[in-house]
Amino acid sequence: MPNSATDSEAVPLLPTLRHATNSSSQVAIVGSNLCPVESLDYEIAENDFLKQDWRARSKTHIFQYVFMKWLLCFFIGIIVSLIGFTNNLAVENLAGVKFVVTSNMMLARRFSMAFFVFAVTNLILTLFASLLTAFVAPAAAGSGIPEVKAYLNGVDAPHIFSLPTLVVKIIGNISAVSGSLLIGKAGPMVHTGACVASLLAQGGSKRFGLTWRWLRYFNNDRDRRDLVTCGSAAGIAASFRAPLGGVLFALEEMSSWWRSALLWRIFFSTAVVAIVLRALIDVCLSGKCGLFGKGGLIVFDVYSENASYHLGDVLPVLLLAFFGGILGSIYNFLLEKVLRAYNYIYEKGVAWKILLACAISIFTSCLLFGLPFLASCQPCPADALEECPTIGRSGNFKKYQCPPGHYNDLASLIFNTNDDAIKNLFSKNTDFEFHYLSVLVFFITCFFLSILSYGIVAPAGLFVPVIVTGASYGRFVGMLIGSNSNLNDGLYAVLGAASFLGGSMRMTVSLCVILLELTNNLLLLPMMMVVLLISKTVADAFNANIYNLIMKIKGFPYLHSHVEPYMRQLTVGDVVTGPLQVFKGIEKIETIVHVLKTTNHNGFPVVDEPPLAPAPVLYGLILRAHILTLLKKRVFLSSPMAFDSSTLAKFKADEFAKKGSGRGDRIEDVELSEEELNMYLDLHPFSNASPYTVLETMSLAKALVLFREVGLRHILVIPKFSNRPPLVGILTRHDFMPEHILGLRPSLSRSRWKRLRIRLPFLS
Repeated sequence: MPNSATDSEAVPLLPTLRHATNSSSQVAIVGSNLCPVESLDYEIAENDFLKQDWRARSKTHIFQYVFMKWLLCFFIGIIVSLIGFTNNLAVENLAGVKFVVTSNMMLARRFSMAFFVFAVTNLILTLFASLLTAFVAPAAAGSGIPEVKAYLNGVDAPHIFSLPTLVVKIIGNISAVSGSLLIGKAGPMVHTGACVASLLAQGGSKRFGLTWRWLRYFNNDRDRRDLVTCGSAAGIAASFRAPLGGVLFALEEMSSWWRSALLWRIFFSTAVVAIVLRALIDVCLSGKCGLFGKGGLIVFDVYSENASYHLGDVLPVLLLAFFGGILGSIYNFLLEKVLRAYNYIYEKGVAWKILLACAISIFTSCLLFGLPFLASCQPCPADALEECPTIGRSGNFKKYQCPPGHYNDLASLIFNTNDDAIKNLFSKNTDFEFHYLSVLVFFITCFFLSILSYGIVAPAGLFVPVIVTGASYGRFVGMLIGSNSNLNDGLYAVLGAASFLGGSMRMTVSLCVILLELTNNLLLLPMMMVVLLISKTVADAFNANIYNLIMKIKGFPYLHSHVEPYMRQLTVGDVVTGPLQVFKGIEKIETIVHVLKTTNHNGFPVVDEPPLAPAPVLYGLILRAHILTLLKKRVFLSSPMAFDSSTLAKFKADEFAKKGSGRGDRIEDVELSEEELNMYLDLHPFSNASPYTVLETMSLAKALVLFREVGLRHILVIPKFSNRPPLVGILTRHDFMPEHILGLRPSLSRSRWKRLRIRLPFLS
């Protein structure tokens, strides 16, 4: 009888990982390591025991539950905003000291020593970040957005929200960004916010003895999912000081399920972030933040001048958006290839991961220090709005190797932090401060260095590198158009950043709002909307968005919102596979232990047979975790009979609460005597008596919509006719994966349907 009661997910698509052992629990690349992944239980199990517990709750308990949700959203906003501000403060001061020391040496014409100090400092910072990530928390590598996005889709991976991951994510990202790698802070901040939310939701970290019992109020995956969504939105809000952008980012890119109540809580969390950041900005304005000055990218208005444009400016902007979409898709294509190549290298061991990070650091230092020497020195403009040349701080006029009264325009962009480079590109009244070739060299350098830097074993984001690359592209286009347009070069840089973001990340509404909140200029809204729509549409014709590509490479079994057309030709009975493991309503302990030890299934159908029922009938579904809890309590029966009310009183609802992410009991930890193995266990009170069921004749496409929209882990497949056994099989996430379906049905031509879907989008 077919079944797929396992929660096995799609095998990682890296060719070298296809041979990985994968019996039931699936594997994926989490951070930088290969780990097993499971599905999450977003469905609330409606069994008799929990119903009785719900009925016993008073109005005080209900009020406390609602109040705690809002309180945790407040804590998430406070903590994430403080972390975001600390990140920027640390990066600006660490990188600032490095650039000031190096610049002072160059003023003294000690170029060799300046390069040595610059390169060694970058190497030490990168080495520290990679060692910390590789040995303490491998799950902290990368941006973390693919892992969080997969979690919110229903995929659980070990350690992605653990306390070590949170600490390494913060410290490692500060160190790596300060080491002049072309990576960003926004992605790691999303992961950081999710970690904070998850730890608060589960009451802290039990492993490290940091627990708060009064916080342990959310004992199911659904509540934790909502809080993690709040955390991811708060992360974006703290990165860009964009509270509305954070809300829309969570809605458009991260979350697979959305409710109006969740919208209010996310809005509340991001509002708290905005208020705290505003208060911290006032501290920096008083000069108490060192080299941080008035703040980094999260706390400045990159463009506040009123923008005026006419019909003649539309065509250049449309072309900018079109080619921005093409460049974004090329960027995604190359990044995918590089990540696959890095994973081949990482299979050789941790030492290779560290060596690769160090090699990228040295290569980056050579480019950042050496390329400005190729640029010619420019005379300082007479009407410069700031000191020229800039000495001892960030600015548009880096002196570098130039004589007095001159500046190096390429050094102003490349020998700087990413945040300051964006400021210089977006700045107004600077149409003649950068040379064509300098901006072109900067664009090419950012394009390829960001691709090479992202895959190293360190916390690294993509948002800021994509923004700075797109801004340089837009600035270059604006310089080519010159006086033929009413838009100045700074505005073209903003639109170029939008086009590149749309072409790479494929978001529209959230990116539009984030950029508008950054630029503080609502008059750019029409142009920004057009640019994002065109660039996304063009890029969609070539490949998927960058985070979906990374999830595919890592092997996360992500369920997309669209349905593949070939799924409409199949029924659920065509894809369920066996063997099917079923428990009786009152089962012998020996049988239960044997099944748990020989399978890794996480859900088991419960079927009543005579004499409990006149004929075999499906009673419900019981989870492995709940069975293990029952076995550990050792409340067994000497004969096959039902539990009485006094026996049920021995259990507490907290004992069936979901453990933290990636943790769970194991059958190997339960030791039973020979006498206990011959006893019985009544599964009825603890089984979900109303699981989601579908007929075996339902189309696979319709079942996928139900599975994803409700957030299920199991769907029971029942026969169409009553003269057959009560159960055909179980659908899990694995059964909806294209790799599984096409493996069962190789005659289906996926490429044909892909081409058709591109031509006829309504099929999706």
